[in-house]
Amino acid sequence: MSPLPRAEVLRYTAFSADPDGGNPAGVVLDASGLDDAGMLAVAAELNYSESAFLTAPDGLGGYTIRYFSPRAEVPFCGHATVAAAIALAERDGPGDLVLATAAGPVPVTVTREGEELRATLTSVEPHITDVAPGDLAEALSALSWPAVDLDAALPPRIAYAGAHHLVLSAATRERLADLSYDFDRLEALMHRLGLTTVQLVWRESETVFHVRDPFPVGGVVEDPATGAAAAAFGAYARELGLVPDDAVLTLHQGADMGRPGTLTVGLRPGDPRIRVSGTGTRIG
Repeated sequence: MSPLPRAEVLRYTAFSADPDGGNPAGVVLDASGLDDAGMLAVAAELNYSESAFLTAPDGLGGYTIRYFSPRAEVPFCGHATVAAAIALAERDGPGDLVLATAAGPVPVTVTREGEELRATLTSVEPHITDVAPGDLAEALSALSWPAVDLDAALPPRIAYAGAHHLVLSAATRERLADLSYDFDRLEALMHRLGLTTVQLVWRESETVFHVRDPFPVGGVVEDPATGAAAAAFGAYARELGLVPDDAVLTLHQGADMGRPGTLTVGLRPGDPRIRVSGTGTRIG
C-alpha cells in the first residue's frame, strides 16, 4: 500500500460519541500542501465514505472545506463537516465558525455537553423536486424493492440541502433492513440524476425515523450516517407537511451496519434552512 501524501490526517467519527459508532471521516485541518489529486489519494487510502480537507481561514472567521469520497469530490458532506468542526473545537475550543463549501457557506456551532462535543450545521437553502416515473421504477428495480413496499404517506421525491438525494420510504422496518441492491445499476442511475445518495426511510413515530443511504457513486455500498441527506430529508418532511415547521426530528442510522448513530434535525419557522446536529469523537 502506498503512503498517504504528506499531510496530517486525523480520523473522527460523526453522529456518535463511540468510536465504533456513527460515520468515520478523515479530516485534514491544513490541506494547503495537497492538490486535487493528493486529496483524492488521501480519501481513497482511508476508504471512508468521505474525508474533509480544510484550508486557511477565508477572512470571515471560517475555513474553506472540500470533501472527497474514495472516487471523487462531492459538493457537501454533513458527517465530515461535523467531524471537522469537532476536530477544530478540540484544537481551538468550542464556538461558531462558517465553512465555505462548494454548495455555499455553512455555519457550524460546536458546544460542549459534559464530556462530549456536539456540532450543529446549518444547511444552504433546500429545495424539493418530483421524481420522473421511469426514474423511480429504475431505482426500485435496482434496489429490488417492489412498489407495494413503499409507504404511500411519504411519497418519493428528490431533496436538496447541499447535495441531491432520492428519498424513498419503506412501509416496514423489515423492508428497510433488507438492503441488497444492484450496485452498478443504481450507480448509473444516480450519476444520470446527479444524486449523492438514496435516502431510504422508515417512520417509527411522528418525529422519529430510521434511515439508510446507499452510496455507490462514492465507491461504498452504504453510508453509515449521512448529515447531508438528513438535512435534505428535513426539508422534504417539512415541504410535504409531514412535520410541523418547528419540529425536531431524530434519525437513527447505521444500526443495520453495526455502527449505530443518531442525527438530530431541527426546523425553525421562517427559516428554510435545516439544522443537523450530532456528537463526534476521535478514532484511535
